[in-house]
Amino acid sequence: MHLDHSHDSAMAVSADAARPDGTKRALRIGLGGPVGSGKTATVAALCRALREELSIAVVTNDIYTREDAEFLLRNAVLPPERIQAVETGACPHTAIRDDISANLEAVEDLEDAVGPLDLILVESGGDNLTATFSKGLVDAQVFVIDVAGGDDIPRKGGPGVTTADLLVVNKTDLAPYVGSDLGRMARDAKAQRGELPVAFTSLTAENGVKPVADWVRTQLAAWSA
Repeated sequence: MHLDHSHDSAMAVSADAARPDGTKRALRIGLGGPVGSGKTATVAALCRALREELSIAVVTNDIYTREDAEFLLRNAVLPPERIQAVETGACPHTAIRDDISANLEAVEDLEDAVGPLDLILVESGGDNLTATFSKGLVDAQVFVIDVAGGDDIPRKGGPGVTTADLLVVNKTDLAPYVGSDLGRMARDAKAQRGELPVAFTSLTAENGVKPVADWVRTQLAAWSA
């Protein structure tokens, strides 16, 4: 199931759209959401779907480990030099919204090492419904929730659900087993988000990440323009 409530508002572009040498930097997209919602699996699926057409790199955030980066490395979604891990040592909010220096350094290191890049995905550590990214770090943000967390999550709202450039409702294949009503989730998301887009995904299905990959391509087209 895929709902795409398109809107025509211009992409917010960070002030540092150019690199120090004057070349245009990569588009940066942040992915946040609660623990277990499928952020890392979504990043992996996006890398597989887009790596033949785009030059991609990934920055992961974990509090005390490199677990998410190691998952991506084990699954060989990108060459190892294109994946960097940040250990935040504190609440994930700190590294993606408040003190973004470690993530900015990782992003810039990747562009120096393997650039030029088209796209950098910055994955937050698992957090609650208030997780948002600084616009100094990313140009657009995706918020990932899943049906197993309860079909009342869109109704509860929170900055992640209501303001993310794309809301992803993941693991739709589990809905019959956990009693989640996808129609209700769609209606509640629409009520909370207005015309901001929502994608329903099941990454166990063939090309299940397609609605998210298509949205990323749209963001890249706007960035390139």
